[in-house]
Amino acid sequence: MTRSATVQRDTLETRIQVSVNLDGSGSARLASGLPFLDHMLDQIARHGLIDLDIAAQGDLQIDAHHTVEDIGITFGQAVRQTLGDKRGIRRYGHAYVPLDEALSRVVLDCSGRPGLEYAVEFPRARIGDFDVDLFREFFQGFVNHALITLHIDTLRGRNAHHIAETVFKAFGRALRMAVEFDPRMTDIPSTKGSL
Repeated sequence: MTRSATVQRDTLETRIQVSVNLDGSGSARLASGLPFLDHMLDQIARHGLIDLDIAAQGDLQIDAHHTVEDIGITFGQAVRQTLGDKRGIRRYGHAYVPLDEALSRVVLDCSGRPGLEYAVEFPRARIGDFDVDLFREFFQGFVNHALITLHIDTLRGRNAHHIAETVFKAFGRALRMAVEFDPRMTDIPSTKGSL
């Protein structure tokens, strides 16, 4: 069984299409109009072994906020669709990822409840021309629509690029772990009987 979905989101500010295959090989086709964001989204695909296609047109002449947030929303909607009732998945995922001096930890729960705890500090406000504040908006949009609880903590780091990469690589690995099938779990992984 391949768990895949394609979601289209059109607003007056953006036009986003996201295709996700949770059982992929890590391939990515990314065209957000924001090269550094594409670089980070590629980390999710490669380290999460998720096939990810994203095509976005946004009001970048204003700024990148709407585009980044709406990509997070649409990605979250696609992941939610692919998970269905979540029968047989591990549910929880976690990862620590270093890159030179930087180290980040991501822990998530496919709980059916959206929540974001985000403790990431960058030493500067921009990486190239990308506003690092928008990473939080991406993850907030994602959790709100994937209905996932997500904790992201950068434990140390001095280089903003390294910090961003550790966050996105760890997120990809944690997501991969959480959505994998557990051969011993034949039901929905909750005492409630639903997630």
